[in-house]
Amino acid sequence: MITPRHITFIINPRAGVEREKEIKAAIKAQLNEFLYTYDIQHTQYAKHGTELARIAAANGAYAVIAVGGDGSVNDVAQGLIGTDTVLGIIPKGSGNGMARTMKIPLDTFAAVRVINTGRVVNMDMGYANELPFISNAGVAFDALISKKFSTSLKRGFAVYSWLVTKHLWLYKPWRFEINIDGQKISEEAFMVTVANGQQFGYNFRIAPMACYNDGLLDLVIVRKFPKILGGLIALRAMKGNITDSTYVTHVRGKEITISHPELKLMQTDGDAHPCAHEIKFTIQKGAQKVIVP
Repeated sequence: MITPRHITFIINPRAGVEREKEIKAAIKAQLNEFLYTYDIQHTQYAKHGTELARIAAANGAYAVIAVGGDGSVNDVAQGLIGTDTVLGIIPKGSGNGMARTMKIPLDTFAAVRVINTGRVVNMDMGYANELPFISNAGVAFDALISKKFSTSLKRGFAVYSWLVTKHLWLYKPWRFEINIDGQKISEEAFMVTVANGQQFGYNFRIAPMACYNDGLLDLVIVRKFPKILGGLIALRAMKGNITDSTYVTHVRGKEITISHPELKLMQTDGDAHPCAHEIKFTIQKGAQKVIVP
């Protein structure tokens, strides 16, 4: 007889009453009760997901399932670092970039079924100084949009697109000094993204060639370009060939340093943070077990 293994689901109450009803219905209908027992926890404040995940792991949970977007997954993953507890994802955020990269279904019922039938792989963890990230981090236009999006009262692709369009014409590129595994780059850049996953979300694939378990970071630099071409570059990202643009540079490496004397803002997995004028990005190969289809 198989002894059921325990799973903890961590949900952000901001998901809303109707969405939570759907999540609970999917767990009840789809989770294999012969394989798993489970409990549901709710976050109450910033970084509470990290605490709840750490407690679940200490109590011997087989897996902790982050119910939310990249930011929620990041919080849960931080609580599991250094443990044997597996990370799972039910994508209920706005962009769901890492879930899309991993081919985890956006449908809640299908995502729960992945827990039953999926395989466990080792995922790399990126670090921006001391801050872990699962999908991507950035210091330029994407950091600005992350900050604006986080303070927006409304969510969704329409709001995200409106913010990008608005600030595209207002943003002024900076000249960043970059060192990737000893290779020095000085570039006037609109966007500088360090990626472990392929996209920001909404199928906007900033690093379509990135692999979350190859032990490498993908540096994507979108150089200064005529603003009238912004739509075409965005279209390339949606089609997955942004690195074919003459305005885009792509390099892979294990250690990246990015600096600018006025640098004060960065983003990790869509969450904006204040930062110092120099950031060191590193990768820890296979740092976290994760359930994928």
